[in-house]
Amino acid sequence: MSYHNYHIKLVIILTRMTEYGDHSRMKNYSNDRSDMYEFTGDVRLQGSRTTIFIGSPIDNNIPHEIKPYARKYDRSSLVAISSIQIKAAPPEKLPVCRKTLDVPGILFSTGGYTHNYFHSITDVMVPLFATSQRFNRNVIFLVTNHNASRFTTEHRKTLESLSRHEVVDIDIENRTLCFTNMIVGLKAHPFDLSIDPSPFSSLSTRNLTRLLRSIYSLKRDSVGDHNRPRLLVVSRKRKRRLANEVQLVELARELGFDYVLQDLGDHLESAAKIVNSIDVLVGVHGAGLTNMVFLPENAIVIQIIPLGMTDNARGMFGANPEEMKLKYLDYIITPNESSLLGKFPNNSLIYTNSTQYCENIGPQDCYNIFYQLQDVKLDLARFKDTLLKALDIMAA
Repeated sequence: MSYHNYHIKLVIILTRMTEYGDHSRMKNYSNDRSDMYEFTGDVRLQGSRTTIFIGSPIDNNIPHEIKPYARKYDRSSLVAISSIQIKAAPPEKLPVCRKTLDVPGILFSTGGYTHNYFHSITDVMVPLFATSQRFNRNVIFLVTNHNASRFTTEHRKTLESLSRHEVVDIDIENRTLCFTNMIVGLKAHPFDLSIDPSPFSSLSTRNLTRLLRSIYSLKRDSVGDHNRPRLLVVSRKRKRRLANEVQLVELARELGFDYVLQDLGDHLESAAKIVNSIDVLVGVHGAGLTNMVFLPENAIVIQIIPLGMTDNARGMFGANPEEMKLKYLDYIITPNESSLLGKFPNNSLIYTNSTQYCENIGPQDCYNIFYQLQDVKLDLARFKDTLLKALDIMAA
């Protein structure tokens, strides 16, 4: 049985196939996280008009438009994402082809939240990997909202590893480009930084991390044996700062770690090399933890979770390390370790029931307080237990 047919059976609940006479066919792989359609037949793209024409009789099953960004449940992320219009027409009413391409195309947006490192990986790179793998690099990436972020520049090496063709900025493409196979949108999976378990190893999160280590020529595929494990504390300079990070690394040294205290910054390649050299990654919840994708296998991720963030933090960074063959620990701070202590009455729900507190004040005010205004000062005597647990895991 071919991969193509087997995969359709795996996702039959999400998949609908519609035949359009002898002209074209459409597969719908949409789910709660993303819309994704695959068109096979006569497919014509007018990029600057953000319109795709399908050579087929009119059919109500064809979607009228799609925003090709894998976060459709988050309306604010879609505000600046271009809508791709999809129109069916008989052959005589299709725009004239100005360039015909004999390889498949995948159309997606690099807008949304991709200025944030975490979102550039989980909203675009992970689903792009999952969507493009079956083409074995023989695919053209068609990008809209290209100027909204630095995505294609920052991730140039990874894009080149997934496609042997130049990226096409469709927003400035005035020609009608013609394909026989085009995917609109990306195949996203339920959890951040995650790819659904699959019988095909090329569609695993672990294989994505292996690919990234190869792309950046990282030396360590797995944690090895050595006397003093290396620990990296991700330093944050603005919101959700770790106020006693220097004291934390001194504690780590006393317990037997060699340590690195580093703001990983915006330079992807240098961050990748630093992270791959360490055994334990420690950081307050935030985009810096995304760098776990460069860790050697069997390394440990320790996420420090501030007040009001437990569910989101575990959903973003706690659900996926196992898929990358990493170990995961988290440390949930107490009110005494939060900079919010004393800024609200002692009996406030902000300290005892943040979920109810957020329901009372609304999501935006909740975000502003917990995510924008909160710093952390660890109770080092309490956090010591988490570091000792990491040492026990490494020794096992």
